[in-house]
Amino acid sequence: MGSKFVITVVDQEEAKATQYVQMAISEIKRIERVISSWDSNSETHQININAGIQPVKVSNELFQLIKRSIQISKITDGAFDISYASMDKIWKFDGSMQQMPSSEAIKKSIAKIGFQNIVLDEATRTVFLKKKGMKIGFGAIGKGYAADMAKTLLVSKGAKSGVINASGDLISWGTKENGSPWKVGIVNPFNKEKIFSWFKLDDRAVVTSGNYEKFVVFNGKKYTHIIDPRSGYPVTGIHSVTIVAPKAELADALSTSVFVMGKETGLYLIDQLKGIECLIVDDKGKLWKSSGLKTKNNE
Repeated sequence: MGSKFVITVVDQEEAKATQYVQMAISEIKRIERVISSWDSNSETHQININAGIQPVKVSNELFQLIKRSIQISKITDGAFDISYASMDKIWKFDGSMQQMPSSEAIKKSIAKIGFQNIVLDEATRTVFLKKKGMKIGFGAIGKGYAADMAKTLLVSKGAKSGVINASGDLISWGTKENGSPWKVGIVNPFNKEKIFSWFKLDDRAVVTSGNYEKFVVFNGKKYTHIIDPRSGYPVTGIHSVTIVAPKAELADALSTSVFVMGKETGLYLIDQLKGIECLIVDDKGKLWKSSGLKTKNNE
């Protein structure tokens, strides 16, 4: 998935813990073979190359993941959209951009995006992308899904405690070896060497999306690598979004969604969702929290 996974398992026997870690690695690799758009043998690749041509029969696992993704698109008014993979890559965040793309180029870049054009047929378990050249990708939800599945497998095999870190998408279960709860620190996006807030995980997932590594600046305005799939323009005004949720898959998708939706709209959505919390750091360094989030700040 192009991401680093760090797997921690607590067990009295080192050999048993190592076995659990190997199980998790195998499960993550299995999921990658299903959702990778780069693997010519994957179901996702088959969906993409048949866009505008014909429906593709897929496994129930992938069908349900796409179905859940579309549900998230609906509740976020398209701020989250797995068909974002159709976007023409006109924004570059490698230092090579000298000027903003034209409004015409931006409009054209998103012409094939639209979750409404993903057709699911429950009876035949097929997926069809209506527009030729349309693509789906799981970059904003896949790591979280893989972490959830690895955790589920380990718990079913008897692993009592652990943490899976999928490049910042964290999910935990059980407690540390000494019986104390797992804790997660939120990095200060203005100083990555410091943690400004932390809280207990308690068998939950936490995901942070930030704009402090990939961005461009034109006319004094900062444009991040997180792009609104509805407009084609990069998001402004937010520095980082942290989501706490029961599942890493949902936290992964919502962290990007809130970034795109903005502070007020994003927090309003989160406050409507049971068991979900959010912490936003805006571009001025101000903290915005959902109504139920309890954190402890570092002095």
